[in-house]
Amino acid sequence: MSQNEMIDYKEIIKRNPNKRFGKPCIRDTRITVFDVLGWLAAGMTQDEIEHDVHVTRLDDNYCEIQCAH
Repeated sequence: MSQNEMIDYKEIIKRNPNKRFGKPCIRDTRITVFDVLGWLAAGMTQDEIEHDVHVTRLDDNYCEIQCAH
């Protein structure tokens, strides 16, 4: 995916009041946007996150970063 393409974050980030107190989560998981941003801020690479979590894709991380700005 190129930098100029817009990602429809509504397809990737979901809010469910019954999941993680309604915090925005990566689709079909209990991993919050804040979790991923925290890992990135702590110095983890996207490859490390993908390996540890087994559900995130590179596109999802970019979406979270866009939503955070």
